[in-house]
Amino acid sequence: MRMRILAGTMCVATAVFAAGQPPTAPPAKTFEVASVRKSPPPDMRKIVEVLREGRRPGTQRIEGSRATFSYESLKQLIAYGYKLRDYEVEGPDWLATDRMEIAAKLPDGATENDVPEMMRALLAERFKLQAHNETRDVPVLGLLPAKNGLKLTESKAPIEELDLNAELKPGESRMDTVSGPVLVTRNPNGTTTYHLGTRGVFTLTYDQEAHTMELAAKGMSMSGLAMMITTLGGGQGREVVDMTGIQGRYDATLEFSQADLMQSLKSMGIELPVRPGAAADSSASEPGDGGNLSASLSHLGLKLERSHAAVPRLIVDHVEADPIEQ
Repeated sequence: MRMRILAGTMCVATAVFAAGQPPTAPPAKTFEVASVRKSPPPDMRKIVEVLREGRRPGTQRIEGSRATFSYESLKQLIAYGYKLRDYEVEGPDWLATDRMEIAAKLPDGATENDVPEMMRALLAERFKLQAHNETRDVPVLGLLPAKNGLKLTESKAPIEELDLNAELKPGESRMDTVSGPVLVTRNPNGTTTYHLGTRGVFTLTYDQEAHTMELAAKGMSMSGLAMMITTLGGGQGREVVDMTGIQGRYDATLEFSQADLMQSLKSMGIELPVRPGAAADSSASEPGDGGNLSASLSHLGLKLERSHAAVPRLIVDHVEADPIEQ
């Protein structure tokens, strides 16, 4: 049946082209076969450990002709398909909490670069996803110079370009974002390195005794710093936007609190159970209130301030909560 449909489509396209009109667009790339099901309940202890390593709950793995997505929220899957960050997708709150397991086979000749387009086709077919791009004025946190003056150390490290053609080594994974590719490396010593190319190289260390995360940046730009603060929960669920106007590359070290760690989980739709006798409030510190991140930024002559910005967003118009069985 599929071959007959394709053949018919080719005949129509040929006839149209012969009449002097441009040919129709090629059909969307799709997985050869895909299994989609809801994820089982998570192990919260493992989720916290994963986040402490600088990784996000859920895995995306593409090996040869196999693509697997485990414990991925619909919001993460949509962001992956459109090459966006999670917070750039707007839709129902449950997009961040409903999680899926997907195992798919790539057709012959397909590569890892084709998988996002295949994911978009899968979401449209199985979840009836409909979305559009829009620029919206939304609440953000602006990264700004503080009144005490800049105290940034100019970097002397050479600019490290990302080699997108290099084969991934053990412990490495690559993410595509609207701001460019990111190479994530899990190091043998337990740290995690985020390589943002010309935006800087950031190494994350979790201190189990102090319950803090230390971020050491080398050759960072202000836009790279803003992206990392957002990623690690320091934006309290909001996007951090570079409003400094500062050019150049710098070396710096920042510290994130346990509250930022919890807020990062919360922004992904994961609520940790509260132990008996423990404080129920796990929200991140407000900008400028003396929290770990605010104090670290102050030492660099920077601050976070509530603001608004016109930013691009993918607006989900319609999506089904349950995948269509095939």
